[in-house]
Amino acid sequence: MPRSTLRTLPGLLLAALCGAGLWWAYDSFQSRYLRTFDNQTALFSGDRLQLPASIAGPGPIRLVHFWDPACPCNVGNQQHLGELLEHFAPQGVEFYVVQKTGTRGQLPATLSALKPLGELPGAEHLPATPGVAIWDRNGQLAYFGPYSEGATCNSSNSFIEPILLALSQGRAVSATHTMAVGCYCPWQP
Repeated sequence: MPRSTLRTLPGLLLAALCGAGLWWAYDSFQSRYLRTFDNQTALFSGDRLQLPASIAGPGPIRLVHFWDPACPCNVGNQQHLGELLEHFAPQGVEFYVVQKTGTRGQLPATLSALKPLGELPGAEHLPATPGVAIWDRNGQLAYFGPYSEGATCNSSNSFIEPILLALSQGRAVSATHTMAVGCYCPWQP
């Protein structure tokens, strides 16, 4: 064998080994973290939902975020929820979070201003997460449903900004039964 072939062979083997390693890393990442978007229809009905007695009744506008740490769909709305906090909390809107029973996890630091609610009467009937409920200044449920339709949520496709704007301007909102197609995870076991 010529001398140049002996030098080229280890280089080719090293390149092939690196290529195989990169392909394995890509395939592993894709199978573990990338999921196809599955259109799911969710029907949200707020008939049974109530604020806990400690925060019920007249007061500020209250937004409750329903969160399941294991649901990959939550990632798509966390930045948007942070923007809502940044914009509406200074206007007096109070933000709360209800975590799915039996789950463990922490919200990102940008959402640390969300006040945890241990229990929300009627939340056991929530069909899916991520979801949101908004009560007006009179303590009446104004909105119950998803943040938006589709795989992700932002200010351009959100249902939440128009509702918070209407409520902050004193206009009545009644949207307690909504149906949407998007990225959702079941709330009930």
